[in-house]
Amino acid sequence: MQKILSTYMTGRQITFFWLTILFLLSFSLFLLNLVFGSVAIPIEEILKILAGKGSDNESWRLIVLKSRLPQTTTAILAGAGLAVGGLQMQTLFRNPLAGPSILGISSGAGLGVAIVLLFAGKIGGVALSHLGWAGHLSVAMAAFAGASLVLGLVLVLSRHLKDNAMLLILGIMVGYAASALIGILKFYSMKEDVHAYVIWGLGSFSTVSWSQMWVLFPVVLLGLAGAFFLVKPLNVMLLGEQYAGNLGVNIRLSRLLIILCTGLLTASITAFCGPIAFLGLAVPHLTKGLFRTSDHKVLLPAVILSGMAVALFSNLIARLPGFDGALPINAVTSIIGAPVVISVILRRRNLRTPGI
Repeated sequence: MQKILSTYMTGRQITFFWLTILFLLSFSLFLLNLVFGSVAIPIEEILKILAGKGSDNESWRLIVLKSRLPQTTTAILAGAGLAVGGLQMQTLFRNPLAGPSILGISSGAGLGVAIVLLFAGKIGGVALSHLGWAGHLSVAMAAFAGASLVLGLVLVLSRHLKDNAMLLILGIMVGYAASALIGILKFYSMKEDVHAYVIWGLGSFSTVSWSQMWVLFPVVLLGLAGAFFLVKPLNVMLLGEQYAGNLGVNIRLSRLLIILCTGLLTASITAFCGPIAFLGLAVPHLTKGLFRTSDHKVLLPAVILSGMAVALFSNLIARLPGFDGALPINAVTSIIGAPVVISVILRRRNLRTPGI
């Protein structure tokens, strides 16, 4: 396909073509997410509801506005944010297997949730999962607090660590430490709270209400806007830190801003949706394979659209009729993402060891 396009189009025209395809695909998946579910709603009614004209069937209007639209919007924000975070981490560490959770921020969110969700039931004798909206709000706040604490720790230590490899090891160690503490809390917790924690860990786009969207939307938008301001240092960092420094790039400041941007996206999305697997890891590779470029001026809008499309597709599959309720999002994203990561590993192996 790429060879055929290159015969008739210039590089810019090919980029515009694929960006248009991704936009149309994302928009189509957006509409399909509103149409399909346990109750199928005609597309004509969906368009009327979105236009503010209402619907003859009041239950359809409530399903779209109160359930499917916030869930679909959450999928768009999570897909775009995690994809951009993954691209930034892979560029910063020059590691194709780096993702937005590589610095332990998701683990910090998990620890925050574990402390509130598992420890609260042990002390109060009442499972936090039984408290309705108050319980959901407490979980989101705890996740954001835990992620922010780890992000702050990483930001402070990054100012004293010159080597990105040491920072990467630090993030992995934070993850191990958080997992150990979570294991201890699970051991002493109520069964209901352990079950609620496991469900949270499977990820979901359906737990965000419109009131919570007023927090999630501006934070993700801020993180995405920050990523566009970091395009130049990201491009230069592809050449190596030493070369980037010789070109006048402030390596420490750029690294600090990249970590802050990725941390903001990861912390907010994990707080409201749980730890979403493989989106941030696989989508950048899918996008690079499609656009055949390492220029972040192209990759950044491309991974945003690709992340939206993959998240919407995963959400649609999880909610298809025939499933009991809805599949966990992580089950779908892992099925999509794992083959991508395996192909990346095999391709890099073949490039490094020709003839084997």
